[in-house]
Amino acid sequence: MEATRTKKLQELGAYVLAGARDPHQLCSMAEMIRAACDYRWVGIYKIVRGDFVIMGKTGECPPAYPRFPITQGLAASALETKESVMVADVHKDPRYLPTFGSTQSEIVVPVITESGKVIGLIDVESEKLDAFTESDRDFLEHAAFMIARALT
Repeated sequence: MEATRTKKLQELGAYVLAGARDPHQLCSMAEMIRAACDYRWVGIYKIVRGDFVIMGKTGECPPAYPRFPITQGLAASALETKESVMVADVHKDPRYLPTFGSTQSEIVVPVITESGKVIGLIDVESEKLDAFTESDRDFLEHAAFMIARALT
């Protein structure tokens, strides 16, 4: 992982360890992730009573689905497999739940506790086709590990 992303993960980790947990702080975490890689949009969701519920996000515009069942979307696949789901063209994937009309590609990363339970996810969207790489997956999986502490 490149030095800049490693430094951003260290900053995120320090923020989480300092006790960040409320919605404003979760929005700050989403913004830290977005800014580290110049992503268009980042959302942090928590599983609440069988639904994914947005806890933190970047930008002013809310997603089309701030709450949706854990059985829907790319998120359902990430939950079931406990693995990241990276889609180069969301319009070719029947699992895709539209968040923004301009989204072309998406990566969904499960947030997993140390005991192995999925408690949420990080959703990153791009207006470009095939926008995400293995480097993005690696970075986001490290971020998800840290965010697990803030969602518990």
